Amino acid sequence: MAISVFELFTIGIGPSSSHTVGPMRAGKRFVEGLGADTGLDAVDRVVVDLYGSLALTGKGHGTDKAVLMGLEGEDPETVDPDSISGRVAAITEQKQLSLGGRRPLVFDPAKHLVFRRRESLPYHANGMRFRALDAAGGELRSRTYYSVGGGFVVDEEAAGADRIVKDRTPLPYPFGSGQELLEICHANGLAIWEVMLANEKMWRPEEEVRAGLLRIAQAMRVCIEAGCRAEGILPGGLEVKRRAPRLFAELDGRPDEDPLSVLDWVGLFAIAVNEENAAGGRVVTAPTNGAAGILPAVLEYYRRFVPGADDEGIVQFLLTAAAVAILFKKNASISGAEVGCQGEVGVACSMAAGALAAVRGGDVIQVENAAEIGMEHNLGLTCDPVGGLVQIPCIERNAMGATKAIKAARLALRGDGSHKVSLDKVIKTMRQTGEDMKRKYKETSRGGLAINVIEC
Repeated sequence: MAISVFELFTIGIGPSSSHTVGPMRAGKRFVEGLGADTGLDAVDRVVVDLYGSLALTGKGHGTDKAVLMGLEGEDPETVDPDSISGRVAAITEQKQLSLGGRRPLVFDPAKHLVFRRRESLPYHANGMRFRALDAAGGELRSRTYYSVGGGFVVDEEAAGADRIVKDRTPLPYPFGSGQELLEICHANGLAIWEVMLANEKMWRPEEEVRAGLLRIAQAMRVCIEAGCRAEGILPGGLEVKRRAPRLFAELDGRPDEDPLSVLDWVGLFAIAVNEENAAGGRVVTAPTNGAAGILPAVLEYYRRFVPGADDEGIVQFLLTAAAVAILFKKNASISGAEVGCQGEVGVACSMAAGALAAVRGGDVIQVENAAEIGMEHNLGLTCDPVGGLVQIPCIERNAMGATKAIKAARLALRGDGSHKVSLDKVIKTMRQTGEDMKRKYKETSRGGLAINVIEC
């Protein structure tokens, strides 16, 4: 299966790629299909059922709001985040939404958007079912979707066939494992980023690839800057105060005498992004929203603190990170609801470590080693958000993941590339660990910190 870098890095809204971005895309896709099949005029009502992790933590993750926006035809990349709360309040009060943005429809969220907390669908924990009915109660269209992590959405047919995406674009350098990727690099004298660039050029011209990646990088930077400015309390009821503005003020005015102060900056970058994510702001899925702070933090570290950093390095950084993400996406998972937070923060750490090693001059073996180290020390990481919100421990966990990624890259670059554990082996181990992990530790808020922290 062909996966583009622009499927892995998408600009959307917080707080969750699987619970917010995916459901919004599913709702929009359902309405578009409905319009193509029967038109919207025959629709009398729409009913949406949420299952598994979407039902258990959907309120805290904004799944209900995302579904409503999707039904109104909104897309995560273009929707105005500041308008969502008001629009959802109006829908709830008036019991009416605008189907596809053009067809007024009676919709009472209390009746027509159902959280089935005790039920799950096959194939994946993040299941949802959309049904459109006519005035006589006849079914016009019914679709089951799964939000499989990182904003990826598949329908029931695709999930049943164990397919990630339907794109089968022929690539010059297809790879399904880390070993295959290394063999391609060695046989053709290419860096990992060069393999990715050659593949991306099958979808769009090189100048568009480069421009698109720089746009992604700029969106990451804008998110950091926004998080460093925004003050206040994060929504959701935990009364978590934003820390990024205070941290920024302290660091910006402090002499750089502490040799480890650069790590304070890295932590700030990650926290700023994840506070924006928790507030439902504009973020880049990388590879998920819950782990959205790690890659931007390490990329900003490269831009600010690595001599010679430039746009070419940024392009190489993101292409290398995407290659690592593809390996996890194909051979394991990037969904916290499926394998725990090792599939989110762990994967992001692995991506950032490999990418940083690449732009610091590492050869392909050192890059692979850095990515392996980044995941190896996140194995078994559970997903246990307090109150079903992407705040505790998620925000600090991104800061820790970014720091780990930098250390992993430095360890790999200090070595000669030889190592006992391959990236493929650690990916396989991550998948097996996720399969063995109890369900309560997979984004259900029924285990771990989620039940041992008193909510105030």
